[in-house]
Amino acid sequence: MSAPILIPLRPRHLPAALALQAQVYPAFLVEPEPAFASRLDVAAPFNLAAERDGNLVAYLLAHGWKRESPPPVGAVLDRATAGDTLYLHDLAVSDAARGTGIGRMLVEAAFEAAAEAGIARAELIAIDGAADYWRRLGFQAGSPSPDLAAKVAHYGPAAQWMWRVL
Repeated sequence: MSAPILIPLRPRHLPAALALQAQVYPAFLVEPEPAFASRLDVAAPFNLAAERDGNLVAYLLAHGWKRESPPPVGAVLDRATAGDTLYLHDLAVSDAARGTGIGRMLVEAAFEAAAEAGIARAELIAIDGAADYWRRLGFQAGSPSPDLAAKVAHYGPAAQWMWRVL
């Protein structure tokens, strides 16, 4: 089995990415195809795929967005929306690739692309106890405003809004 390679996440990956998303996320967080596809269109430089032997084993959906204002789950994004923050929307790693460090590689590659684009901050909503993973990648929990806290609540009871400087 070969080592995974990182490449841009493209529309051709959509069926495999949707299947992987459905495997690793709870049903209430699975994006419908139009919403997922809009993220591919909005932020191509930050959306990355990891392939092994031609198969998708992990992906990262990330896009520029307005600080402390994550888009709702299932929202179709407008490509004209610009942002000052890299929002990490979705990191999915297949069972076959877990423990290989591929998630970290995808995130670090997105950080490099964001820094090159002049973005100096990243944010995310950690779900299902993933906050410890994100802390290891330099994120810290924030104190969200009431509006942001209401958005975070839609991601489940254990969800946390997190941020870091790039």
